[in-house]
Amino acid sequence: MNIPVIVMVVTFIALLVMDVPIGICIGLATLWAVSAVGSVSAVDIVAPRLATGIDSFALLAIPFFILMGLLLGKGGIARRLIDFAEALVGRFTGGLAYVNTLGCMLVGAVSGSSVAAVTSIGGVMIPEMNRKGYDKNFNIALTSCAATTGLLIPPSNVMIVYALVTGTVSVAALFLAGIIPGIIVGLFLMGASAVISKKRGYGTGKIIPMKETIRRFFGALPGLLLIIVVMGGILSGIFTPTEAASIAVVYAFILAVFIYKEVKWKDLPGILIQCGITTSVVMLLIGASTGMSWFMASQNVPELISSGIVSISSNKIAILLMINVMLLFVGTFLDMTPAILIFTPIFLPIIEKLGINLVHFGIIIIANLCIGLCTPPVGTVLFVGVGVGHGKIHEVFKSLLPLFAVMIIALLLITYIPGVSLILPRLFGF
Repeated sequence: MNIPVIVMVVTFIALLVMDVPIGICIGLATLWAVSAVGSVSAVDIVAPRLATGIDSFALLAIPFFILMGLLLGKGGIARRLIDFAEALVGRFTGGLAYVNTLGCMLVGAVSGSSVAAVTSIGGVMIPEMNRKGYDKNFNIALTSCAATTGLLIPPSNVMIVYALVTGTVSVAALFLAGIIPGIIVGLFLMGASAVISKKRGYGTGKIIPMKETIRRFFGALPGLLLIIVVMGGILSGIFTPTEAASIAVVYAFILAVFIYKEVKWKDLPGILIQCGITTSVVMLLIGASTGMSWFMASQNVPELISSGIVSISSNKIAILLMINVMLLFVGTFLDMTPAILIFTPIFLPIIEKLGINLVHFGIIIIANLCIGLCTPPVGTVLFVGVGVGHGKIHEVFKSLLPLFAVMIIALLLITYIPGVSLILPRLFGF
């Protein structure tokens, strides 16, 4: 019986139940677990791990992408993308549900943030859908689930974190690998929305004339070009992902301040402060999770879990299913960044033994944990969606169930058909 590991798990769960912030939960649990070893100073061991966990040039891209998302979120891009999405799919039965989903995909992809997508799209689309007779709980559930697609469609901060943990995976390859899976999840959510809308009789939106559709396309085009600038520059070798993030900030600044003119100079200090706060939270999570990962490795936890899973079954399909079930459970109480940092090293020995491509596995983890962002008790995106839509979690949960079902089907498709994730990286030589 490994007493320090038990101390860590019990401490973490106890702090989590007491509603202590997740980064503090991880840090304190690790600190007390190291103290339980008894032969070393916990602070002397944990503090350097926290510092070295964030001492990486690759992580510099994260604050830049956060700042880019804030500039775009306040710069009018969300409204223009909604208008463009409405012109494309708003005419169909349940059209506002499609507009909502496509808008979340576009904003999430451009901003790299599911929270930005749920706040910007939800703030506009949930009240509009309520007014047109759509069920409020369905509207909140759909917005929350659709917002997570932006973590699969690049640029995505969590992909940078996963690449950092593995040490061998290319960020550019991950960016490419997430495009098709992200689109698949979005299409599955649209399919579920179509069935629900037809069953409940949700109305058809207005048909947008071609001339207006073209106008809306050009209005949204500068924002959409951001993805091309980032991905094109990385794939062509002009700049690294970190350099791409800094260039994206400059592009977003010009777009928000000089082209759309919806961000004023007086707004910039507040945006920078918000970026600093968000970045500090993310870096605390990364540093604390790195410390916990180190401690578990020192206690041979990855090897024990790996051998435990293999002892149950040596079948590749069964092992991937068990990993997915474990991650689905983990995602209900652990945010995505610490989950990737803690559990990727645990599963890597199994994945490498099975010969599974690490890029493919990264997309499996991210697609899986996206579902966790919409599930209580710690579903970050769900809580934001409920707040934006002025709903209650216990009322929204029933509407989430059919959406969870299609997201899990999409996850299984991504898991067992590697080509879904790998076709684009291979096409570009990764």
